Amino acid sequence: MDEPDLFTAAAEERQSREPGRAPLAVRMRPRTLDEVAGQRQLLKPGSPLRRLVASSRGPAATSSVILWGPPGTGKTTLAHVISQAVEGRFVELSAITAGVKEVRAVIDGARRAIGMSGRETVLFLDEIHRFSKAQQDSLLPAVENRWVTLIAATTENPYFSVISPLLSRSLLLTLESLTDEDIRALLRRAVADERGLEGALELTAEAEDHLVRLAGGDARRALTTLEAAAGAALEKGEASITLATTETAVNQAAVRYDKDGDQHYDVASALIKSIRGSDVDATLHYLARMIEAGEDPRFIARRLMISASEDVGLADPSALQTAVAAAQAVALIGFPEARIILSQAAIALALAPKSNSAYLAIDAALADVRQGLAGAVPPHLRDAHYGGAGKLGHGHGYQYPHDLPEGIATQQYAPDAVHGKEYYRPNRRGGEVRYADTVEWTRGRLRGERRAEKKAD
Repeated sequence: MDEPDLFTAAAEERQSREPGRAPLAVRMRPRTLDEVAGQRQLLKPGSPLRRLVASSRGPAATSSVILWGPPGTGKTTLAHVISQAVEGRFVELSAITAGVKEVRAVIDGARRAIGMSGRETVLFLDEIHRFSKAQQDSLLPAVENRWVTLIAATTENPYFSVISPLLSRSLLLTLESLTDEDIRALLRRAVADERGLEGALELTAEAEDHLVRLAGGDARRALTTLEAAAGAALEKGEASITLATTETAVNQAAVRYDKDGDQHYDVASALIKSIRGSDVDATLHYLARMIEAGEDPRFIARRLMISASEDVGLADPSALQTAVAAAQAVALIGFPEARIILSQAAIALALAPKSNSAYLAIDAALADVRQGLAGAVPPHLRDAHYGGAGKLGHGHGYQYPHDLPEGIATQQYAPDAVHGKEYYRPNRRGGEVRYADTVEWTRGRLRGERRAEKKAD
């Protein structure tokens, strides 16, 4: 397992003679942990990865590790950094192509190396979640006896995809998607570094912003799109990688959307106003712009919840339930699948009957309170559950509505200052028709009015 096959050796030799033929993402692969983009939480002094690179020995030697994180976060990169630092053997396998036979060959070689020269073996196993339970079982003796130090990488939740005995014998390290600033720093280093573009081109701010958005926290994708844009710029004889060239090279238009500026608020406003105006197609357009620009799905969900009450309201009370359910689902799922959930909620809101009566009602009541129209709570409504309340007249004369045939008592509830005020003014759209009829009837009963019974013809 130590010697590469003939074709692999030839490919590696050619790349060593012509490094420019290797993809930019390969050429820019970090050589030390200090060059790794992001993952600061895993690279602190004394961390397992630092100690593994330092080849810690003795009773406190570093145990095997499982690297879990999305694609492009640096799992393979970390393994290659370790491979260049360890003094012993470094063997790389992929669970896509390797099986138990290959694993046993590595373990046998590791045991021989320990017996003959004391050299330790580090085994990097990519895509470990693709191994069956039996295949993962074959690793246990080697990991437990430390014949090999295992570095396993997975994009799937290891609590579901890795067997418990292997998990208990390894440290689980979680890698996070790179931040925009991590990607930005990576792009700038690739433009300037001798292994990258060697400063042959400049990267404009607009093109850089576009590449950062396209990367979506994936370092490999960032370098791949940068390489495509650089190639297009060189073919045109341009001195800079511009936004126009980048859009052409990666075949994806830039979304003019600043998450911290006017466009953020303008597009969000347009989304809500399109929902309010019942234009479902415009609603989907603005939703797509926000999604494509990398807007936080939780922000979009919050706006939809507000619209469900402010613009749909009691015309369709289920709209708020839909929006809240969407927000909960988005928080659990995230992009890219969250786009479907947001789309469903936005369409439902845009096509729902509209009513702003709840919004107007609370604002009207607040306006009166702020103007000092509050007043004392009527005595019969005050708390009468404590000793001495009766002597103060609290609760005297209160009529319990459940004891009355129609469930409505003719009594005053509001303070004198606002008695008779009507804050809620329902319309007759959608489901609010029944609220309009109900509020008319209850207000009449509260005033002691009776409807004239219709006489049969």
